Amino acid sequence: MSSLVGPDEDDPRGKPPVPHEVQDAVRTLIRWAGDNPEREGLRDTPSRVARAWKEYCLGYTEDPSIHLARIFEEVGGYDEVVLLKDIPFQSHCEHHMAPIIGKAHIAYLPRNRVVGISKLARVLHGFARRLQVQERLTAEVSDCIWDHLKPHGVAVVIEASHACMTARGVRTPGVAMTTSRMMGVFRDDKRSREEVLSLMGF
Repeated sequence: MSSLVGPDEDDPRGKPPVPHEVQDAVRTLIRWAGDNPEREGLRDTPSRVARAWKEYCLGYTEDPSIHLARIFEEVGGYDEVVLLKDIPFQSHCEHHMAPIIGKAHIAYLPRNRVVGISKLARVLHGFARRLQVQERLTAEVSDCIWDHLKPHGVAVVIEASHACMTARGVRTPGVAMTTSRMMGVFRDDKRSREEVLSLMGF
């Protein structure tokens, strides 16, 4: 069992305690980067960083598909595209643990069931709040909707900027990566695919 530092155990603000070894790992990284983790401005940084990463990775604590459990079958005969555009999200790349910041467009063509529109964003965030690559994030969101809503089609397009490319390495700011996944009629029927991409603004 992890040992906990005293101040964290009795934090009057009710913040969760952080194990010694987690804080020591952050201190090691600070030293390796060239700074002194014991100086005043960095003294509380290890626990702050640890709690921040717990928040960044909340997706590991949930099954995103749970947001699609409550469905509505009384849709008044509606049989057109349902689209949620420009959903902002933040993730972290699994290669450098650097931020991925972007937006997603999620659409589906219902068969006989729909969900509350906010649930599409919750599915996205559930998968995004994990260490990710954009390609897998795109596939996970589309597969989840396909498997649980059984629609005629699913279309997911994600546009994002990756700090592992913009802030390090090649250092090319202003570059965005686009990934897409089409399933069902959006993959098989050219007119349906063109329609949904047009609605998304492509």
